[in-house]
Amino acid sequence: MNRGLALALALAALVAVALAVPAEEKYTDKYDNVNLDEILSNERLFKKYLECLLADNDSHCTADGKELRKAIPDALTNGCGKCTDKQKSGTDKVVKFLRANKQADWERLQAKWDPQGVYVAKYADKLTR
Repeated sequence: MNRGLALALALAALVAVALAVPAEEKYTDKYDNVNLDEILSNERLFKKYLECLLADNDSHCTADGKELRKAIPDALTNGCGKCTDKQKSGTDKVVKFLRANKQADWERLQAKWDPQGVYVAKYADKLTR
């Protein structure tokens, strides 16, 4: 089921960690060297980030998770326009992983961050790449 870049952008922010502190119209690159493979292959780490993103508030989040939650709405709205190139490539990696290996989690994140399917429709072409 090819649904939304909404989640992709959310997870790009998550994993590539596009934080809400802009620097020269880009999100911070402070976390661009996060090891995405380690997070995606470690169920404990993956679930920690997932729990943060699915919660109704940021009380389940680490400091970087809190910043991530703040960045998600903007990243979804502007098509990750403030993301660095590394964050964009991280988004692609995470989306491919989720769609191939964690479909139920992908759908839960979409329900949380794009309940009306606005971003799913807006970014549908990117999901088919």
